[in-house]
Amino acid sequence: MASPPPPPPPKLPIPGRRNILITSALPYVNNVPHLGNIIGCVLSADVFARYCRLRGYNAIYICGTDEYGTATETKALEEKCSPKEICDKYHAIHDEVYKWFDIKFDKFGRTSSPQQTEVCQSIFHKLMENKWLTENTMQQLYCDTCQRFLADRLVEGKCPTEGCNYEAARGDQCENCSKLLNPTELIDPKCKVCKNTPRIRDTDHLFLELPLLSDKLVNYINSTSVAGMWSQNAIQATNAWLKEGLKQRCITRDLKWGVPVPHEKYKDKVFYVWFDAPIGYISITASYTPDWEKWWKDPDNVELFQFMGKDNVPFHTVMFPSTLLGTGENWTMMKTISVTEYLNYEAGKFSKSHGVGVFGNDAKITNIPPEVWRYYLLMNRPEVSDTLFTWDDLQAKLNSELLNNLGNFINRVLSFVAKPAGAGYDSIIPDSPNAESHPLTKAFAEKTDKWVEQYLEAMEKVKLKQGLKSAMAISSDGNAYLQESQFWKLYKEDPASCAIVMKTSVGVVYLLACLLEPFMPPFSREVLRQLNMSPDEDLTFCDDKGETAKAKRPWDFVPAGHRIGQPVPLFKELKNEEVEAFRNKFAGSQAERSSKAEADAEAKKVADKLKGTKLSEGGSKKKQSGGSKSKTAEEVSVAKLDIRVGLITKAEKHPDADSLYVEEIDVGEEAPRTVVSGLVKFIPLEEMQNRKVCVLCNLKPVAMRGIKSHAMVLAASNEDHTKVELVEPPESAAVGEKVTFAGHSGQPEASLNAKSKTWEKLSADLHSNGELVACYKDVPFTTSAGVCKVKTIANGEIR
Repeated sequence: MASPPPPPPPKLPIPGRRNILITSALPYVNNVPHLGNIIGCVLSADVFARYCRLRGYNAIYICGTDEYGTATETKALEEKCSPKEICDKYHAIHDEVYKWFDIKFDKFGRTSSPQQTEVCQSIFHKLMENKWLTENTMQQLYCDTCQRFLADRLVEGKCPTEGCNYEAARGDQCENCSKLLNPTELIDPKCKVCKNTPRIRDTDHLFLELPLLSDKLVNYINSTSVAGMWSQNAIQATNAWLKEGLKQRCITRDLKWGVPVPHEKYKDKVFYVWFDAPIGYISITASYTPDWEKWWKDPDNVELFQFMGKDNVPFHTVMFPSTLLGTGENWTMMKTISVTEYLNYEAGKFSKSHGVGVFGNDAKITNIPPEVWRYYLLMNRPEVSDTLFTWDDLQAKLNSELLNNLGNFINRVLSFVAKPAGAGYDSIIPDSPNAESHPLTKAFAEKTDKWVEQYLEAMEKVKLKQGLKSAMAISSDGNAYLQESQFWKLYKEDPASCAIVMKTSVGVVYLLACLLEPFMPPFSREVLRQLNMSPDEDLTFCDDKGETAKAKRPWDFVPAGHRIGQPVPLFKELKNEEVEAFRNKFAGSQAERSSKAEADAEAKKVADKLKGTKLSEGGSKKKQSGGSKSKTAEEVSVAKLDIRVGLITKAEKHPDADSLYVEEIDVGEEAPRTVVSGLVKFIPLEEMQNRKVCVLCNLKPVAMRGIKSHAMVLAASNEDHTKVELVEPPESAAVGEKVTFAGHSGQPEASLNAKSKTWEKLSADLHSNGELVACYKDVPFTTSAGVCKVKTIANGEIR
């Protein structure tokens, strides 16, 4: 068996070229990354790195797992193994997830490496020599039961921040309000290991004197944030730290798992993870090439671009730069920082700690291809504000934008070229002399060129979502160009014009493969295969100097006489029943899903024992006849919905979920019902108090973040649930009164399973046991006092 080819030699900066060093926030190694993590760092950086390679820049992309610190020790305690075993396990999981998502690192390393210790300790010595480090005594929580000082993440308590009061705030940061904390500030702190209350004890530590470094830091920030076009959220987060006033920052911890402090007095301590983790960018580069200093100590010839989520900003714009500035060495400092807000999941937040959302390994088991996931996440990239992942939106973007727009254009073009002579071109690209004089084609080429210019401008500014939209606009224009040309008629009536249209269109297919390669590399490889071009060749729409004039002449991209390959559809439709299955499958937390899977397995055993029988409504057993309807196939009539007028007597935020309210609702029974609703983002808390609502009362109770919900508040929403209004009964309607269906298209008591799409949508939302019911304008409900009302919002209203 032939041995695999040796890996290419490490890339080094090249004089006279644009040399770009790209990093993304090092994903923490104690859990599986979810989609919010993936778009927030590694995927965004991968897109930019691929764009740089596409333009011919000399770029490397460095990343790896962040492996030291308390969270790893905590996870090791949970899983009853060593921190190294945890890191080995989760590094492999991360690596596998990123490979599936087609993330192309030049080096994906680890911070638990010899290079990390060497570089970190070297920087520490320089800071000591330059007197930027001081010793100080600090108070720290000590657990008498565990007999050790508790690091930040080994403590949980109530957040002290006014207006937050989150019950499970960590000792270093509140997950709810993002405020950075010290463990001693927590209210009612508890040791995460033994759950006992720790006490405060004195301990000596080393501190980085940020106040003394502030002049150097502010000069760097003021100049670089402008030159590097820092994203607005990065500037705001940095200025917030500066406005509060820089404080000395402790850089050591009482832990065993970390980079040892090379100082006799502190030899039993390790460096704080936020001191050593950013140094991981340097050490991973050192594991990529022994000549790492050519990348990291040549600011005149290397540009550093860094990608991360908004919670990581101060460590990269304040802590890390201060550390490097304090050494007095000529470091390559960050030029551009690209920061994402949060990607939220359906009605709440993605959460690694709570296991909520779709995780990297989940995406794989959906059988939705990685290029679709990449497209959706990037088109939904939270660049200036939080964005929302919903299964309906994923379905819409796949079916409408990828399948019906992009895939349709490419398949129409290549399928026509592939048709046998007399109906097409027998897979041979026709010649197209004087294409530039063909009016329709000339206008299309000019539009395409403008979109390419906008694409380049957006990508250079790291506006990835806008770059993707510009590329997709070319596909939309391509479909319009095909339709307006009526090429199927031209083939017989004006063969010369048809040849121009088809050769131009094939060129645009190639151009789209180029422009979209950073976003969807598997898609581009498949397009090249269908064009019968080598997937190993470097895609480019630029000349040797990086100029993009080729885009003005798309008919020149693929030469006449070239034989294309076999066209096949590029995307597959995502059906309603698949979306509903995914929504149910990934509802709740990973722990809840695991429990549900166990319960389903147990239920299946029982069902297998009872095979051939079914329970009647009266509870007696009788044999199931072959022609009878199964329970799951029975229609659900609107008459079966127990919808009542309810009065919210009390509403407050859910203690463990940012997006949920917990309401006490009087529905005319002896005691009010507890209801959990995902309405925080849509209805202010003060507007939830003492108001009448429509309540669906005969849903199976479901636990939402630890609180059981015993009904559902009806709301109307637009298609993607970005706008929501409560369904309001008339003010004079009596509490507890039944709300009845007012008829649909003249059909009294219409079935939820009728063919109407409105009913399918309502049925799906009801059956999902979710937190919202989407009610559309064809679905009126009434009370004795009149018709229930909701403001018009997009496609949804109740009259």
